[in-house]
Amino acid sequence: MVSMVELANKIRKTVLEMIYKAQSSHIGSCFSCIDLLTVIYMKSKLEDKILISKGWVAAPVYALLAEKGIIPKKDLERYCKEKEKQYIGLLEPMKGVSFAGGSMSMGIAAGVGFALAKKLNNDKSRVYVLESDGGLNGGITWEAAAIAAHHRLDNLIVIIDMNGLQAMGSTSDILNMEPLRDKWKSFGWEVREVNGHNHITIEQALFYPPLYKGKPIVILAKTIKGKGVSFFENNNLYHYKNLTAKEYLLARKELNG
Repeated sequence: MVSMVELANKIRKTVLEMIYKAQSSHIGSCFSCIDLLTVIYMKSKLEDKILISKGWVAAPVYALLAEKGIIPKKDLERYCKEKEKQYIGLLEPMKGVSFAGGSMSMGIAAGVGFALAKKLNNDKSRVYVLESDGGLNGGITWEAAAIAAHHRLDNLIVIIDMNGLQAMGSTSDILNMEPLRDKWKSFGWEVREVNGHNHITIEQALFYPPLYKGKPIVILAKTIKGKGVSFFENNNLYHYKNLTAKEYLLARKELNG
């Protein structure tokens, strides 16, 4: 059986290939959250909802959907190709994707809606939302946080990909949101903090039941933007940059060990 570590590395290789061939962007953001996404997609239940607020990490989501057999693996070749309408660089609703991610800060609010609907329907499954630390800058995030706590949505788990960088610079320079732990607790959430590249602690944080009944859960996952390739790591150039042939080959060599 393939381990989570091996699978995450396989997804990184697939995503590298997809992004290079398409000459698209966001490889730093994708590599930041691949470990989180791998555990979420491979360990969650079929009836759970997974929403990706940072929808520009479409490539690893497509790769994981293919790995699970939800979409054909051959469809990955369509990623960001000219005139492609489905497998584009921002997530749009399709098989395996129930929310259009990419509009900043919208995912948690959508997750609240899905989680509330499940509660009203006595549905015991859960809702997982992946958000970026930059996405917390949006005021709708905190409106949604208040509503989730008010309605005691302990079936809602929000994961923050805290790589410390967003499109135009560091999150602390653009809008410092710290202390995040205290902020979320003050809104009535249970807070869990993890290394966002340690698959064991990610799984524990995601799937342990709430310590406090009636409280939604937020996981503050410390990550490295571009994790897995040395010259991508903590280099915000690779938020938007297209890969050259040389960069692609060097990255592929690193991932192949």
